[in-house]
Amino acid sequence: MRFRSFRSWLWFLLAAVAWAQSPSAATGRKALDLLLSGKYPSLGTMLTDAGKQKLTPDFLRDRVGPELKSFGAVVSIGEPILARDGKNSLVSFPVKFSQATISIQFTLDEALRVAGLYLRPANAPLPPLWQRPSYSHPETFREVEVMLGNDPWRLPGTLLVPVGKGPFPGVVLVHGPGPNDRDESIYATRLFRDLAEGLASRGIAVLRYDKRSKVYGDKMSETNFTLQQETVEDAVHAAALLRSRPEVMPGRVFLAAHSLGGYAGPRIAAQDGKLAGIIFLAANARHIEDVALQQNEYVVNLNAAPSAEAKQRLDGLRAEVARVKKLEPGKNTPPVVMGLPSAYLLDLKSYDASSEAKRLSMPLLFLQGERDFQVTLQDFAIWKTALGQNKNASFKSFAALNHLFIAGTGKGSPAEYRNAGNADPALIDAVASWVLAHRN
Repeated sequence: MRFRSFRSWLWFLLAAVAWAQSPSAATGRKALDLLLSGKYPSLGTMLTDAGKQKLTPDFLRDRVGPELKSFGAVVSIGEPILARDGKNSLVSFPVKFSQATISIQFTLDEALRVAGLYLRPANAPLPPLWQRPSYSHPETFREVEVMLGNDPWRLPGTLLVPVGKGPFPGVVLVHGPGPNDRDESIYATRLFRDLAEGLASRGIAVLRYDKRSKVYGDKMSETNFTLQQETVEDAVHAAALLRSRPEVMPGRVFLAAHSLGGYAGPRIAAQDGKLAGIIFLAANARHIEDVALQQNEYVVNLNAAPSAEAKQRLDGLRAEVARVKKLEPGKNTPPVVMGLPSAYLLDLKSYDASSEAKRLSMPLLFLQGERDFQVTLQDFAIWKTALGQNKNASFKSFAALNHLFIAGTGKGSPAEYRNAGNADPALIDAVASWVLAHRN
């Protein structure tokens, strides 16, 4: 996992217990002692396979170690706080250094192997945990852990298979932008977990997986990756894996693609060649730089009196967008623009997602939250203008839902993502009904 600033980490809390009373706490304390003493190879023996990809000895020595040393000498270590997040255990230790007090958390899998390392301010507020929605009925499905793709980019995933006589229709969930996990976790929300459990409870097999930029972020940052490597290739691998499962009808494998994943949907369909249909979930139709600029302008203007710093950042983004528009392949092309390889942006320069979608003959369903400030009704209208006359395309918007398809009131804002919530039942019903209605 890429090491980030304190404010970017998500934290979960259930109860405080003495570490000696818990195997999770004891394992966490052992990992903490190895970390603080700089015994990184020994800490490496405690890591999961995915953890070893992220928390290499070099990364710990060059990135994490200096960060910890900047806080001064260790003065004391407090009692751990334990939490559960799905099957994982979270162990967080308050550590008092001579110059600061922080919390150091380890995420442990079921075998008590270290899957993640996080730092946070000692007094940072903790968001509530994800709660299973009422439309999820775990007794009606089973979980199967899978691996998809090819070396060196193999990805872990979870397949939910309905209980009963199959085979069943299947859905692959494709992420939005950024290094998303298989649940598309944002604070206490889990859009993809909600979707997966809700659909599996309705008799649909669902495959979700950790995104390549989540598992191999550092390795990817050293390459000129494009949307192909970030999203398309792995979605095609996931669809092929789902079709290969005996529990799934190979001719009824659909894609449910969120945000950037929906933008990539036409490319995924063209390369896969066998999809039964695509559900576009708050998918942008416009170029990503235009969507990013509109998002940031909206957020800055939520404040009646934006700060000078916020205005300056927005001006900087406008300048970056202008650079994107002028990008041309050649010797003088900057390697990175807007935090992305220029190759990524050049690859999309002539890409028109709605025109590409218009060429698809498979069933298409476009779903949009009307309170979404990230991918707005402007994008929904572009899709509808391009495909509204096509018999294979259906459209539905939800007045109260945001970009995560969670209900709310008033103007959408980033702050509401910090609230606990689940995807609205209307979304689950719309997707499930549409998939089950399309039988070959």
